[in-house]
Amino acid sequence: MIYIRNLLFQERFHSRWLVLLIDLMIVFISLCLSISLKDKLDLKQNNIYYMIFYCGNAILIFLLMRIHTRIIRYSNTKDMLRIFMAVLVTNLAFMLLCNILFAPYFRFSLIGLGDILLINFFISSSLLMGMRIVIKDLFVYLEEPNVTVKKENILIYGSGTSSILIKQAVEAQKGLMTQVQGFIDVGSDRVYKCLEQKQVYPIRAIESLSQKFGIKTMLITSEELTSDDKRAAVEKCIELGIKVITVPPSDQWLNGKPNLNQFKDLKIEDLLERAPIELCKDHIFSELSGKRILVTGAAGSIGSEIVRQVMCYNPEFIVLCDQAETPLHEIQLEIEDGKSPCKTKMFIADIQNTNRIKSLFNLYKPQIVFHAAAYKHVPMMENNPTEAVLTNVWGTKNIADISLEFGVEKFIMISTDKAVRPTNIMGATKRIAEMYIQSLNNELKDTQLLYPAAKDNGVCQTKFITTRFGNVLGSNGSVIPRFKAQIERGGPVTVTHPDITRYFMTIPEAVQLVLEAAIMGKGSEIFLFDMGEPVKIADLAANMIKLAGFIPNEDIKIVFTGLRPGEKLYEELLNVEEHIIPTYNKDIKISKTIPQCYSDINSVIKELLELSMLNNTDLMVRKMKAILPDFISNNSQYEKLDLRLEKTEAV
Repeated sequence: MIYIRNLLFQERFHSRWLVLLIDLMIVFISLCLSISLKDKLDLKQNNIYYMIFYCGNAILIFLLMRIHTRIIRYSNTKDMLRIFMAVLVTNLAFMLLCNILFAPYFRFSLIGLGDILLINFFISSSLLMGMRIVIKDLFVYLEEPNVTVKKENILIYGSGTSSILIKQAVEAQKGLMTQVQGFIDVGSDRVYKCLEQKQVYPIRAIESLSQKFGIKTMLITSEELTSDDKRAAVEKCIELGIKVITVPPSDQWLNGKPNLNQFKDLKIEDLLERAPIELCKDHIFSELSGKRILVTGAAGSIGSEIVRQVMCYNPEFIVLCDQAETPLHEIQLEIEDGKSPCKTKMFIADIQNTNRIKSLFNLYKPQIVFHAAAYKHVPMMENNPTEAVLTNVWGTKNIADISLEFGVEKFIMISTDKAVRPTNIMGATKRIAEMYIQSLNNELKDTQLLYPAAKDNGVCQTKFITTRFGNVLGSNGSVIPRFKAQIERGGPVTVTHPDITRYFMTIPEAVQLVLEAAIMGKGSEIFLFDMGEPVKIADLAANMIKLAGFIPNEDIKIVFTGLRPGEKLYEELLNVEEHIIPTYNKDIKISKTIPQCYSDINSVIKELLELSMLNNTDLMVRKMKAILPDFISNNSQYEKLDLRLEKTEAV
């Protein structure tokens, strides 16, 4: 067996001229058979001349149609159709030559020639195609590894063209210990029918197939994950411990075919993605095209994605401002490897540094500012409240005031759902920053007196806009990278509380909605994004363990560690006194809030900053609670201040 395999199927393919010779022998044999079956030619002694002329004609046609250049072991239906057409053309051409040349000049009889060619057409095409099918199957058989090696049975989601190509790519991979057992589909007339010798099953059959064939893996294209039916199939696989592999969309395949190197394990982020967001890209383009854009916190997760997406709208240039040198350097290298690196300007600065920020505005004169710079980690800020105030409150006020002074057209602040009824320092500082941003739109006269350069026919130019959303998947320090690292170490996976829930959105989704809100904003709005359904973190951890091929609480334990300082069980997107106003985009709503008085909020912020300089955190946090009556600390050292306030109110 090994000798036959080495002889017939070498690593180096056999000569195409050998293939042509074999084809010619088949053509000659099929013609002999045809004449024997229907021998009505009058001049039987001239049959040999017909055969010579026919074979010569066949060689010419086969050469022109390049039949011999196809590698037999990789023949497909298109190759078979080409053979069919070649034999048909050969027969028609020979019939034409006989009528034009042989019969008039060589006095050959044509009686019965049509019947012979008809018989020959079927015999010849069948033998040529059959030879290729036999060789291809023989190659597959001889290339099979030791029969004692058990192959892994897999399923493919879908029954369309892309799914068939995925099956062919898997089966064509040499040495791959997998076997496609069938296709999974729903709502299709192909269910319970066969495609390429494999049956199409409904989703409900996954469990029985898993038990019958020991299914270990299912392949699915990543573009299909937003469908409810496909999501149900994936969730069923996760429940049964079946590994899910994603294949990139067909428009990303190399040379129009799926490449196994592009196959990736399903990520939990894939499951949390929603249907694609519909944007008014023309409006965004008209707003951002040719503009000078400033992005603060440009080296962070949200800031860097804002830069990536804004670059697609042809700005004059983008200024990337951040105080973190290494992350800013990394985003610079990424941009230099991509398109239009000349459209970006790197600027290292701390947003608390007024003189440094003013030098930025003097140098680049930005027209639109995306303010993403902020401290965001709740437990870290609970232990460092002074820095949270200085960056999230004073830094925001600093950037906003300078934007107003230099007549910036729009200022878009990135806020968080933790600003709603805050239970921690970080959320409280972001809420105070929101209030200040809103107040700037509501005090036009004062701002014009402060900053005459911001006047435009008696109206303040700068429109201050706030966007508020929840957790983003894959951001620096978020829960998913942490869970991944814990699973790779073998566990345990730590979750703070069995009932804790969070809203999640992918970074590109969040930034898309930020850009859309920036365009529709007229000033003073707080835009809320549709975050979908809240996700239970314990369920998230369990699914990630299953996706890694382990059993939760057996292979890898889930340990509950208790709420961290400042953390609460669930997040909100709306304060009690706020109500929702819809927009033309179903994923974006406007929070109708109580207007903020500029002089009042400006005054209390100054007092808050003065307290921060005293290094007395209790006084500073007490002031924050006075500013925000709904700021009730949770699982924090500052809960004592809430108790004191309650006692004071009782007295």
